Amino acid sequence: MAYVISDACINCGACAAGCPVDAISEGDGQYVIDADACCDCGACAAGCPVEAISEG
Repeated sequence: MAYVISDACINCGACAAGCPVDAISEGDGQYVIDADACCDCGACAAGCPVEAISEG
């Protein structure tokens, strides 16, 4: 199951920088994960400084 980014996102971009498949992009006020491209590796969640990313 793909990871999701909650409203706790501070729009820092750390998750996008750590994504090995470029599944994360800047959305409207926070980053978003493309569920179809996500490979479920968890690198984004590990790199998030505010723990805004979890398994969807």
